Amino acid sequence: MRIDAIVILPDHLHCIWTLPEEDHDFSTRWRLLKGMVTKNRQIDTPIWQNRFWEHTLRDESDLYNHTDYIYFNPVKHGYVHQPAAWPYSSFHRDVARGLYPADWGGNPLLPDDIGNE
Repeated sequence: MRIDAIVILPDHLHCIWTLPEEDHDFSTRWRLLKGMVTKNRQIDTPIWQNRFWEHTLRDESDLYNHTDYIYFNPVKHGYVHQPAAWPYSSFHRDVARGLYPADWGGNPLLPDDIGNE
């Protein structure tokens, strides 16, 4: 499994995965991911929902739209003013890879529909 994009917020997370071709077991993957986050953050109280939303990305445009949504989510929820200020995100990795500019999402000229998907 490869995590293509992730953001961890105080009460939920969003992520995009690429699973191996023959693997479609989302439930086990979620269980493992939740356990890893809980252990590494030393969380004693249950914070996770029992359900998840699954969506197969249709094309490259769908991938970009969902990745933008994930990275903008801390701004949408009012935690920070731009995605780069939120430390619990793969946004920083994608900035280092040159996929996003460091100031992305902090520009008031972004389209109005970003974060409202």
